[in-house]
Parts: sequence; structure tokens; C-alpha cells
Amino acid sequence: MKAANPQTGARIEPTRLGYNSRFQFRCHPDVSCFTQCCRGIKIILTPFDVIRLKKRLELPSDQFLAIYTEPHLLEKTGLPMVTLKAMDDEQSSCPFVRDEGCLVYSDRPTACRYYPLGVASLQHKEGADDDGFFFFIHEPHCKGVEENREWTVAEWRQDQQVDLRDQVNAEWTDLVVRKRSFPPSIQLTAKARQMFFMLSYNIDHFRQFVFESSFLKRMPVDEAVRHQLRSDDVALLKFGVNWLQDILFKQNDPLKQESLTTPR
Repeated sequence: MKAANPQTGARIEPTRLGYNSRFQFRCHPDVSCFTQCCRGIKIILTPFDVIRLKKRLELPSDQFLAIYTEPHLLEKTGLPMVTLKAMDDEQSSCPFVRDEGCLVYSDRPTACRYYPLGVASLQHKEGADDDGFFFFIHEPHCKGVEENREWTVAEWRQDQQVDLRDQVNAEWTDLVVRKRSFPPSIQLTAKARQMFFMLSYNIDHFRQFVFESSFLKRMPVDEAVRHQLRSDDVALLKFGVNWLQDILFKQNDPLKQESLTTPR
């Protein structure tokens, strides 16, 4: 039985790969399929993807979201997430791709860096499988798999710098996976979903919330930390995720957690 890759819709063989698994692939402008994997896209963006791209384009996060993304609800969690909005052309191309390549290559999303690999599942960091769970995306049009370059999964992740990006997104990923542990009868309130979306993707708006509301009066923060949060988007992201984790998971019973969950 085959499954669909959630990033591209390609049919894939559900064969598990670990960090030491080997595969063959090389992409460059001389392969006949160059940039074809950037067409027909449905790329899920992580919080760090949004931070890098909005900085690259010199846009505030709310404008970047409005112009370049589409909102969705993440399956099995009900959490809001965003995908990169495709161009209105025959191929539903990525807005940043041109025939000669990617316009934002050094800041391209994590999913693009992983390709031709996919991550089969998110793992809670306390119980994660040390060998990982990846799969190989073999699209019929891709000629990169015929190139004479072999990698291990670990080598590819390091070469494409997804290992560093996964580290930045680690607490956020943990929060998403922990939400999956909630019984189906327990749902986040609209307030909680809005807060999750804001701190995950609209980081500039979250900064306004932290510094222009009564937030810091209710949650004292060291002055040195405040100074960092005013200018460091990654630090602010981690701060926000840890704060929301504390609200949602500091008690064993989700029903008692500060009115951010509600029984269905």
C-alpha cells in the first residue's frame, strides 16, 4: 500500500529510513527536471521558515502571511498552521521559483531542504526513536535519483541544514505532538488556537502582545530576557512556546488548564 507525501502529493513507498540509511540523489541546473519539484506545491511552513522568509523579504509577519500563505487546521490536533501559497499558474508553482532556480534559496523552507526525503511522523522528544523515521520521495519526473551521489540521511540533513532548523523548531514540534495526546473530546478554545497561531507564525504581533499588553505584569521576566525578546525572533518564539506549554500541560487534567481547553 502506498501513501501520499503531504508536501507534494506524490505517491511514496512507505519504507522506513533511519539516520544511517543510504539513498542516491543530486539536484543541479543541468538535470532535465530542474525546478519541477517546486511545482504543484503544498509546503507546510514551520515557525522558523516564516521568520527566515519574512526577514528575507523585509516584510512584517502579518503582511508575509497575508501575501504568501494559506491557513489550515493540522490534522488530528485542530491546531492552525500555514502552507506556502502557490502561484495562480497552470503548474501551481512556488511563488519563489524561476526557471533558473529558487529566489530565496538560502532561506528556503525546511520541507524543501528535506526533499527528496520526508519526515514520516513527529516524535515527542522525551520518547523519540533515536533512529528517526524518514521516507524517500521518488517522484516519476525526478532525475536527481539517477545522479551518482550517495548520502546517509544524517549526511543529507547536515548538508541541507535541516538538523539546525529542527533544533530551532524542537519545542514547537513538541507542543504539537503533545496536543495529539489530548483525548478527542478535549478541544482547544478559540482563544488558545489564536494564541498558538500568533506565537507560531505572526511573531511581530506576538511581540506587541508581550510588550504592549499587561502580559509582563502578570508574568515577570528578567530585564536581560526582555531586552533579547525585543529584537530576537527565535528567542521570542521559544519563549512563547514554553509559556504556552506551561499553560496547557502543567496539570495532568487538561480540563483544569486556564480555560484554554473545552470539552466537546
